[in-house]
Amino acid sequence: MMLRSTRQDELGTHLEWELDGVTPKMINWFWGNLEKCDSLWHPNQHMGLSWFKDPRDVGVIGSIHRAPQKWNDGRFIKPYILLADVQKVPDHVREVIKYDHAVVAIGYDLDGREETWDPEKTRKEAYRVHQWQSSEDGVVGMSSAIPIHPAGDQYEDSGLIWAQHAAEEVGNWEVFLPQLYSLYRVVTDRKICPYFSFLIEGKGVNAKYKNL
Repeated sequence: MMLRSTRQDELGTHLEWELDGVTPKMINWFWGNLEKCDSLWHPNQHMGLSWFKDPRDVGVIGSIHRAPQKWNDGRFIKPYILLADVQKVPDHVREVIKYDHAVVAIGYDLDGREETWDPEKTRKEAYRVHQWQSSEDGVVGMSSAIPIHPAGDQYEDSGLIWAQHAAEEVGNWEVFLPQLYSLYRVVTDRKICPYFSFLIEGKGVNAKYKNL
């Protein structure tokens, strides 16, 4: 992976990156098949993903996964992460979308309230936007952490810690995703290997999914 830049602005923290040998289709496939990939995505810090709302049952938009993980600063978190429709998130989140594929994820901390959880009534912790498109040798992309609750200097520190974790995740796509995607191409049953296209029409606040 080539990490082109890490920067912070009034919206949050952003990583610009390039991967060789990875295609947009592979990353599309990844988001519907996280249970096959999560330990490879970050072997040292991810601690056992599971589905709360499986994309095989509800579609990828509105799917929710549990993602326990430990970051480089020793912090253990166990967020529930919902994949959202780009047209239904705030304008300032959509503003960062400049490439032709994008995933917008919303993180929640349930603190043991899973059985009574209503996403519409639960405090959101942060947005994550991963976006990508084809390049000469693979894909070019950007990953962004956008806080929901202003935290001043505390967020700046947290954003940089997230950036290190996210850079390692993205870099691992280049290591495992081409091989894993190739292996699973023999499985044509969409109940085992679903596929969803995160192709975007428009940019910024005009972004919307073409096929979802």
